[in-house]
Amino acid sequence: MASAGSARPSGIAVVGASLGGLRAAEQLRAAGWEGAITVYGDEPHLPYNRPPLSKEVLAGEASATVTALRRRPSVDDVEWRLGSAVRSADLSARTLTLADGSVHGYEGLVAATGVRPRRLPLTGGPPRHVVRTLEDSAALRCELADGVRVLVVGSGFIGCEVAATARKAGCEVMVVAPEAEPMMLAVGEELGRALRRRHEARGVRFRMGRLVADLGGVGGDGCVVLDDGSQYAADVVVEAVGSTPNVEWLRAGEGDGGVGLDLTDGILCDAHLRIGGLAYAVAVGDVARFPNPRYGTLARRVEHWSMPADCARHAARVLVAGLGGEKHGLAPFAPLPSFWSDQFDVRVQSFGLPGAGEVARLLEGDAEAVEGDVVYGYFVGERLVGVVALGGPKTVGSAGRYRGELMELPEVEGVP
Repeated sequence: MASAGSARPSGIAVVGASLGGLRAAEQLRAAGWEGAITVYGDEPHLPYNRPPLSKEVLAGEASATVTALRRRPSVDDVEWRLGSAVRSADLSARTLTLADGSVHGYEGLVAATGVRPRRLPLTGGPPRHVVRTLEDSAALRCELADGVRVLVVGSGFIGCEVAATARKAGCEVMVVAPEAEPMMLAVGEELGRALRRRHEARGVRFRMGRLVADLGGVGGDGCVVLDDGSQYAADVVVEAVGSTPNVEWLRAGEGDGGVGLDLTDGILCDAHLRIGGLAYAVAVGDVARFPNPRYGTLARRVEHWSMPADCARHAARVLVAGLGGEKHGLAPFAPLPSFWSDQFDVRVQSFGLPGAGEVARLLEGDAEAVEGDVVYGYFVGERLVGVVALGGPKTVGSAGRYRGELMELPEVEGVP
């Protein structure tokens, strides 16, 4: 890579050194790129797996070392610039400026910067934590002990997983969230209600439909006040209120090649994950917002563990072809999203895009039970667009039976 001051284009720059950055580097090699690849990451760690941070690592059942992601031999020659945050990018000049002021050129760009946790717009209160990095998980782990009062703000993936882990550690756990049911945005109200019942059966309490108004009420810093005036004593607050895409480095760039980047919710890409239609710039993973022809022309971000690998496979082939002045010959990117979440001994397994459904229907099981498998289907008209199963060891198979139907690709007008 060019040294500070020269900034001559050289190789492919991958901005982001987590799962998406690693998979991008691997897939660039698989696509035939033999030139230099440099991966920039603001954390000091090589790529590691984040799902265990809110479960096994947080519970002390696994060390941080088990989260390290295996790197294929094909990327042994990749340069990793860790602890080197990219401050800005100029897509017109094809340069990156790092936090230390150095400028580095590139031929091709992969944006894989992912997301960061949102924080409550409040001050004070008891110790406050998020769970995104190894350091976050380690810091929260030190707080969890028998009888500790933990208030979890937010009931999505991280909120529910942390609630389960804290409860298993003997903590008193209260979850506060504005939605009607936990994980409602991901799985809908009906299955969210079934999930809440299983958490409650294991001792987790919920205050749904509520917001945190103050973290230091009349009882002092340990008193959390909700928007209805009710107050709860807490020793620890975990903020799990969603994520923010890391796009500031693109917004700060001096030029965007005249493409007019849309960074309102991640990086808007075309149906081949190209940024602004540029042949030399693509995005992968949580930060990429793209239309999926399985679900219409609306561009969406999908924050699932499987998405970085799916994106990288397609984006790498597009980028390598573009840099070579060739046509990639690929159909529009049309992944089948999937996710899982382990909470207590309960597995939530999803295939497709439940959030795109207009109605949810119970396909299998008893939604009122606190044991056994429950399967919901999510439909647009009579077309199945998502399936979520909730239950025990057979949950993956229960949901997987519907994958064939979910793989059917409809004809969608307006997707290039």
